[in-house]
Amino acid sequence: MCSNFQPIKTEHAQWVEEHFGCPLHQAPWREEAYPTYPAPFIYLQDGKPKCELAQFGLVPHWADDKKKFGLRTYNARSETVHEKPSYRHAWKERQFGLAIMESFYEPNWETGKAVRWRIKRADTQPIAVPSIWERFIDKETGEVIFSFSMLTVNADGHSIMQHFHKPEDEKRSIIVLSEADYQPWLHANHEQAHSLLKVAPDNFLVSEAAPR
Repeated sequence: MCSNFQPIKTEHAQWVEEHFGCPLHQAPWREEAYPTYPAPFIYLQDGKPKCELAQFGLVPHWADDKKKFGLRTYNARSETVHEKPSYRHAWKERQFGLAIMESFYEPNWETGKAVRWRIKRADTQPIAVPSIWERFIDKETGEVIFSFSMLTVNADGHSIMQHFHKPEDEKRSIIVLSEADYQPWLHANHEQAHSLLKVAPDNFLVSEAAPR
């Protein structure tokens, strides 16, 4: 699971251009993202990748409290995303996107208390995480609400991700795609999408303690 990450930096604007053929969004965003915070996000508009700021934590159009709904929908289990009320419309419509970031954080409990650790790519390149998104106009306020949830998979036994969360909890992880899978994910059908939802290969990620 992931509730805190470091969004991509403006210095990686060229990386976005190279991999998606679109400019990195120019509006400012925070150095760290938590649920309900905006962060750069890649999705398809008219069949072409586009980068905009989207809220971390998916908000369906029927949500009552749209400002706080994302506090509990920032991660979606890949095994049940097709059936959960909050996520099933985005999944059915193949609203697939990518959260782009420098690194993400998880709690390590191996010392007996939670210590924040940072996970990043071993080659220091930005990370792209398969996600689903919703976008609609709030009828009450006229506001465009654009939001996303990152997909997760079981990570039991993974060399890096098995070290996080409480001992009694299932080990889960967001997915970190390789560059070759960015476009296939954005354009995937459901069968293809499922085939891409797996933990990162060994030696692709590294981690380090990053206490506050």
